Amino acid sequence: VQLVESGGGLVQAGGSLRLSCAASGFTFSSYTMSWYRQAPGKERELVARIRSSGGSTNYADSVKGRFTISRDNAKNTVYLQMNSLKPEDTAVYYCNAKYGPMNDYDYWGQGTQVTVSS
Repeated sequence: VQLVESGGGLVQAGGSLRLSCAASGFTFSSYTMSWYRQAPGKERELVARIRSSGGSTNYADSVKGRFTISRDNAKNTVYLQMNSLKPEDTAVYYCNAKYGPMNDYDYWGQGTQVTVSS
C-alpha cells in the first residue's frame, strides 16, 4: 500500500496550491479518502473528507469555502484544492485512506509541507 502526496510548497497569503495523493496497492474506489494536517506543536486535525463514491464531502470549519476535496477513481488519486491560503494553514498535510465499519483498514501517506507566508 502506498499513498504519495505531492504539490506542497511555499506560497504567499492569498495564494493557492493543489495537493495530490496518488494511491496504490488497495481498492481505491472503495475507500473514504481524507486530508489531515499537523502544525508544529499541534495535534493532527481533519481538513477534508470524501466518501468512496465522491458524492459526500466534509470540511473543517476553518477551511470551508476555501478548500475543495475531490477524487478521480480512474486515476486512484485524491486532490485538495486550497485557495485564499492563510499563514495559519501552514502545516504538514497528510493523505489518509480508510475502509471498514471500524476503519479496519487505515493507511497514511508521508506528508507534504505547506508553508504560507504573510
